[in-house]
Amino acid sequence: MPVYDYKCREHGLFNTLATMEDAAKPAECPTCKALSPRVIVLPSHIAAMDPAKRAAEDRNERSRHEPVFSTADRRAHDKEHSRACGCGSPKPGKSMLFYTADGKKMFPSMRPWMISH
Repeated sequence: MPVYDYKCREHGLFNTLATMEDAAKPAECPTCKALSPRVIVLPSHIAAMDPAKRAAEDRNERSRHEPVFSTADRRAHDKEHSRACGCGSPKPGKSMLFYTADGKKMFPSMRPWMISH
């Protein structure tokens, strides 16, 4: 069973075990037996975070699991990006593979451990 946080008006925060079905229900304070609502306690670094940074992290977390849809505009942008951006990625169709005089493969700009499978 998970541990949930509750807050009594008189005695403050307390933790108790509860089933997942009872997670939304109030719990009795161990000191005064008054019903107390469940609260979600945030770490101080999240509570004091800059609102713009929090919004950016929320947006990043939401978009992390969303699929990327292929559209004509996106394909045109990706095609343009690979040709003219200058990011250093190899051009499509141009191989970085060379052969030495004795017939061995050589990849001058690749990592040496990625020679062949």
